[in-house]
Amino acid sequence: MPQLNPNPWFFIMLASWLTFSLIIQPKLLSFTSTNPLSNKTPTTIKIIPWTWPWT
Repeated sequence: MPQLNPNPWFFIMLASWLTFSLIIQPKLLSFTSTNPLSNKTPTTIKIIPWTWPWT
C-alpha cells in the first residue's frame, strides 16, 4: 500500500512546517495590531432594571 510509505510525504510536511514557522510566521507577527489598546478608562454603564408587566 503506497499510502503507508512516509518517505515523500514526511519531507513535504516537514518542509512546509519549517517554512511556515521560520519564514511566514515572523513576518505575520511583525504587523501591528489593527485595534491597538487604548489608555482610556472603561466607562461604567448604568443598568436600569426591566419592569415586567405581569409582576
